[in-house]
Amino acid sequence: MWQQYRQLTYSSALIWFTAFLWLSSLLGLSVEATADESVLIGEVGRQNNQSLLWGPYKPNLYFGVRPRIPKSLAVSLMWGRVDTYQDIQNSIRYTCEQNAGMKGYGWDEFDTRRGGVQSIHDIENGIDITTSLVKIPGGAHGGSWAARIKGELKEDAPQDRKTTLFFYVSQEGDGNLESIPSDDDFGYQEDITLKGSSEGLGNYKLVFTRGTGIQPKSDHPLSSERGEGQTVVQALTFPDEVQWQAKPIVFKQLKEGVDWLVANKFDNENAPPPWQVYQLANKPGSGNVQIVQKIFEGSFEFDVLFSSESAGKELTPTDLTREIKEATESFGERFSSVFSLKAPFTAEKYKKFGRSMFSNLIGGIGYFYGQSVVDRSYAPEYDEENEGFWEEAAEARARNRQQLEGPYELFTSIPSRPFFPRGFLWDEGFHLLPIVDWDIDLAMEVVKSWFNLIDEDGWIAREQILGDEARSKVPDEFQTQYPHYANPPTLFFVLNSFVEKLQKSNGTLPAGREHFSQYLPLSSASIDNPEIGLEYLRRLYPLLRRQFDWFRKTQAGDVKSYDRKAYSSKEAYRWRGRTESHCLTSGLDDYPRPQPPHPGELHVDLMSWMGVMAKLLSNVASALGMPEEVAELDKVRDAIEHNLDDLHWSEKEGCYCDATIDDFEENELVCHKGYISLFPFLTGLVKPDSPKLGRILDLIGDEEELWSPYGIRSLSKRSEFYGTAENYWRSPIWININYLAIVQLHTIATQDGPHQEKARGLYTRLRKNIVDTVYNSWEETGFAWEQYNPETGQGQRTQHFTGWTSLVVKIMAMNDLEGKQHVRDEL
Repeated sequence: MWQQYRQLTYSSALIWFTAFLWLSSLLGLSVEATADESVLIGEVGRQNNQSLLWGPYKPNLYFGVRPRIPKSLAVSLMWGRVDTYQDIQNSIRYTCEQNAGMKGYGWDEFDTRRGGVQSIHDIENGIDITTSLVKIPGGAHGGSWAARIKGELKEDAPQDRKTTLFFYVSQEGDGNLESIPSDDDFGYQEDITLKGSSEGLGNYKLVFTRGTGIQPKSDHPLSSERGEGQTVVQALTFPDEVQWQAKPIVFKQLKEGVDWLVANKFDNENAPPPWQVYQLANKPGSGNVQIVQKIFEGSFEFDVLFSSESAGKELTPTDLTREIKEATESFGERFSSVFSLKAPFTAEKYKKFGRSMFSNLIGGIGYFYGQSVVDRSYAPEYDEENEGFWEEAAEARARNRQQLEGPYELFTSIPSRPFFPRGFLWDEGFHLLPIVDWDIDLAMEVVKSWFNLIDEDGWIAREQILGDEARSKVPDEFQTQYPHYANPPTLFFVLNSFVEKLQKSNGTLPAGREHFSQYLPLSSASIDNPEIGLEYLRRLYPLLRRQFDWFRKTQAGDVKSYDRKAYSSKEAYRWRGRTESHCLTSGLDDYPRPQPPHPGELHVDLMSWMGVMAKLLSNVASALGMPEEVAELDKVRDAIEHNLDDLHWSEKEGCYCDATIDDFEENELVCHKGYISLFPFLTGLVKPDSPKLGRILDLIGDEEELWSPYGIRSLSKRSEFYGTAENYWRSPIWININYLAIVQLHTIATQDGPHQEKARGLYTRLRKNIVDTVYNSWEETGFAWEQYNPETGQGQRTQHFTGWTSLVVKIMAMNDLEGKQHVRDEL
């Protein structure tokens, strides 16, 4: 029923519009494309916003639901064991944390528009928690949603284990929120109901069901003062700026309860059982914070039902049961269709692995709102024009001229829930590549959110730390953003996929309107109806061009001053923000660069990124019918491709290299073989017939250089810097770079050319090595990892790194070329 309702809700606007077109043609009326299609575009946009309004958009929490509305309702879960008086201090789970006694956690299946199922394996607390979330459309405020919380004790846990759960419900901004009292002053034996209203959500009801499970009992005298295990609620009021601090607020209330016990002589000689000591007093009523507490002995299950009044129907546990079943069936079928895994990854274990990896990627999408710390002092030292510029820039930063800006909002897919729960610009493009295949309109919504942050010059901060809650996870020295710092523009990869899909769906662009569908799924409305996609590009293109021009202006390298011989005197680039040991803005942090830093440096990876930008902009301009823009951008791209060879290729080393200025003021190539050396190849700027390609492939496949049984190393084994210092990008295997290599190897392997067979062999081996590396570590630890050890293949650094490591799903879905020759296929 609900699935039919979803289709009808969305298709009603399309049916109306199609009928309008038919009637207009029947009556001989003129139909202006831009005016008529704007109706459809507007309605699709509204429906898209509605279907994406709610979600687990607080991904820094094990379970936190909120809408994409600033200062709104948020509902989050915390739990812990209370078998002893000391348990509560260390066992409470709320924010995702590294090394917190978990054997893995995350979404087993998830679709942003429907919901999914998450499993949390809490080893230290001896319990497995399952959170099932579904979204049900209807009404004018984003529909309703429901969650089922299930706790099952592990076999080795005491079967009378006491678990306390707190649901922390907060309402920021204007709005009302109250808990309805029960007949029992001590608490609730049945359901708890909260009622609220706000401008963005209208009127709503939030019900916490009684569910199943044993509520512990106590004959201690305290039971006559507080009750004996009933569900309780406390209504509180806090300023908006502190509401995010749920755990300290809950602990404050618990401490007040303990202090009351001490004051009333419930001391060690007459102590209640631990679970009762940490039971809150029941105080329902009005307040912008409501804490709902349940205590169970053994396993349990209950539901949380959010019903929007405008939807016209209140949800029931029966509705939730049906929706969970339908969502699970739908996800399984769709995953198999979208990501059709190819040999040798067709076994059920890889399918389960793939579903988990993708679900945690898309389930890691969050909504963030708040102020950002920015230094717009535009100190002259930030131009980095003098030798020793990094020291001058450090002195300028030490003046602490940063200020709060905003508030801003961002809808983004995060790299890691426990360690990086915020938006990262260069990560985002990789995150969205699998999401493009699943729900391209969702991916484009994320891209749009990022470009809404662009300033008038064309700058987007590389790390989005919005609000106090986000900043609480970031050391002070990394919070300030600088408007002369760039970051790899990986969102252009995503837009390139978008343009390619538009071309495939609509023939050759631009072609105008070729068809309208009455039943367009929201996940692909912009592709199924190309005019919607073209309108998206029309609105976005000026921002893309602004960012490109900002890069060319602020990250320009110097060709003329040092009499460098190059095809173009304009196309050369240098990352700003370098220090002696790091180039954080490049995304490759501690990867070796020329020493000491010099204002005459040129960076081959940045030049490659500029080629990616020019290519995409030209494709978009062509789709939009802008021939002068196409001609200009193609000229820039041609100059970049020539200058990559003229300024960065080392015939001696057989690879691309950074350039600097030596003691004699002469150009010098500095070759640290590794990921940097491959960037023109990784970004598709080396053609299959390039005379340089053979040596690049040799470098990739050399076991004494970059090749390992687990993937391509970030730095050559022969480098003096291999595995040294921080060793972040100085040996480990990174999945995003290996993915780019696999894509380009596939391209070479499926086109006729002198290196086709070598590329095919490398592609086949690397594809299998990368998948096995990530899978084996996931199977052993329960986590995806930030990087992998090139000597052992073990995951390391940040755990639950389900950002670009999830590209393994796309890798498994790529063609198996083993034993095949002259295969052609488009990615």
